[in-house]
Amino acid sequence: MSEQLVGNATPNDPMHKYLTLYPDVVRAGSLQNALQAVSDRVGHGLAVELTSSPGWHEVAARVEAGDRRANVLMALDVRSFSVDCWTGGVHMAAGDTQDLSAVAGALHSWLRVPGVRELVARWPFLRTWELAEAHERGEAIPVRWRRLREATARQSDTALHELIEAAFEQERLRVLSPGRAMYWLTFSRRAAPPICRDLPSAMPLRNGGYRVRFPDGRLEELDSAAEAVTAIVEGLPDDTVPRL
Repeated sequence: MSEQLVGNATPNDPMHKYLTLYPDVVRAGSLQNALQAVSDRVGHGLAVELTSSPGWHEVAARVEAGDRRANVLMALDVRSFSVDCWTGGVHMAAGDTQDLSAVAGALHSWLRVPGVRELVARWPFLRTWELAEAHERGEAIPVRWRRLREATARQSDTALHELIEAAFEQERLRVLSPGRAMYWLTFSRRAAPPICRDLPSAMPLRNGGYRVRFPDGRLEELDSAAEAVTAIVEGLPDDTVPRL
């Protein structure tokens, strides 16, 4: 290790503890600088930014274009760069690699490649998942319904499963995105953030029955899942339609 490199990471320097595993990053002064240098060297044309958190300025970075962004973070105990790719608030792909050049290449692809499946084919250290691909196809709501129904069918909470199945039978609810917030079954016009907060929700009660919560804060307790779902449907605003 050169004296210049060691001098850039004195014991009081925030980067000192990364010296052994990340000499290239320490030499550059930060992950942002190191990524920018790699990108410039190969002509990717990335504009690498600092993370918004001051405490992570040396060891994290981000890129952004339109509604796409990606975050990169260095691990402490092993050499590993963690990459997370997002579109409009939806987590689309993630992975880890030791190769900073691969990180720069993946970030370049993420901002320019149309589909997430093509992205992970180009960069095998990244992985994606069913819901991410469903968001790209515009099919996130039916996938969220299927996954929610399958998950509750495997659980022992029969009351919740009955509530979800009763809601799925209602066309006005089936076109909305379902969710779980603690014990509540929620609905949103959108499957991606920002999630709607102006629609009724419901939860099973421990002693039987169901509680429905309306956007104005009113609560109503009902005996059956069917009654709870009817109350939800009747409490929907007139403009409750799915939104992209």
